[in-house]
Amino acid sequence: MKDWPWYGHIILAVVVVALIYFVYFKPKSSELNGLKAEREKVEQEVMNLKRKNTQLKKIEEDMVTLNSTLQELQAIIPDRKEVWDILRKMHQLAINSRLNIAKFQPKGEVDKEFYYEWPIPIEITGSYHNLAIFFDRLSNFSRLFNIEGFSIKSLSKQTETNTITAAFTAKTYIFREEVPEPKAKKGKKRGR
Repeated sequence: MKDWPWYGHIILAVVVVALIYFVYFKPKSSELNGLKAEREKVEQEVMNLKRKNTQLKKIEEDMVTLNSTLQELQAIIPDRKEVWDILRKMHQLAINSRLNIAKFQPKGEVDKEFYYEWPIPIEITGSYHNLAIFFDRLSNFSRLFNIEGFSIKSLSKQTETNTITAAFTAKTYIFREEVPEPKAKKGKKRGR
């Protein structure tokens, strides 16, 4: 190589550098670019997973809130009828309000779209003040009640504790889990 002209040394250097570049650096560069692309893809997936994790935490928080709300609503409009429990609580409310229940006649359920309506005709005797206490306590009852058909009359034979009689229908509601299927339209089939 000593006898080579100067440009031969340059050509040899260029060939060696090219050989080193194509044999070592170019494959490593391609591998490095592949790793960078894979890293960017993984970083993008991590960002997507972090975003989804944030959404999941929000959904879990919403689920806790919704479950709490559902439990509160089930106390107001439960999913099953509790006849004896309602009777006992209403009777206890009347006694605590110093009223006498003359009639407590639960009627059948009235089928609505997403719930059942349950009317309970009630007649009670007592004083006007005690009746007001009864309705105040009923309004604080955990179960939802609507009072309809309210009438109040003075008793002909009044005592110190019994001056009036009141009649009304207390309507409560029962949540229905299953949604009724739409009723099929009735029509005559026409033959050909």
